[in-house]
Amino acid sequence: MKTKNTLYAILISLPIALTHCTEKKQQEHVHDESTEQQTEAADSVAEPQHKVDLSFQRQLGDVFTAYVTLKDAFISSDADKVKAQAAATAASLQQVDMKLLTGAAHHDWMTYFSGIQGSLNEIQSAADIAAQRLAFSTLSDNVYKSIKAFGLGGKEAYYEFCPMAFDNRGAYWLSDQSKVLNPYFGDEMLTCGTVVEKLK
Repeated sequence: MKTKNTLYAILISLPIALTHCTEKKQQEHVHDESTEQQTEAADSVAEPQHKVDLSFQRQLGDVFTAYVTLKDAFISSDADKVKAQAAATAASLQQVDMKLLTGAAHHDWMTYFSGIQGSLNEIQSAADIAAQRLAFSTLSDNVYKSIKAFGLGGKEAYYEFCPMAFDNRGAYWLSDQSKVLNPYFGDEMLTCGTVVEKLK
């Protein structure tokens, strides 16, 4: 009877345990399977909101590439490396030609551009990695909106989410691969997170 009660308790608690990210090997394996399932579910990619020149998409793709390198700097938890890569991402942002856009597309880009630029400035002036990560969250939101609006001209992006970032408020980021490597925790909880959406 005791064995049955113990087994029942384990079965009841298992779904709860699987919703939390840990660095334990057993749960990492379960988490990897969950990530694969979510990635498969996110394989259908919606068309961008605006039909724009391919040149603009490629320029935005270059910003995304710089952003990914910045994300990798956050994974290493190196504040100086983060600042340097934020500056490189800002330089890439300046190469985007807004004159390739008109009407609503131009208006939307100016909104996202302002948000991206502001977040990059915050990252560069932040005193520590925690403040940098907070600004990175806002940066990620605006980069995501930009990609949804305009597309990447052939590149793929994965929109990922960690439920435990910022005292369990949760935060999103983008990656060029479906494998989850968490920029908000680095080595502390490297694989905490799931793929929410695939973008092109």
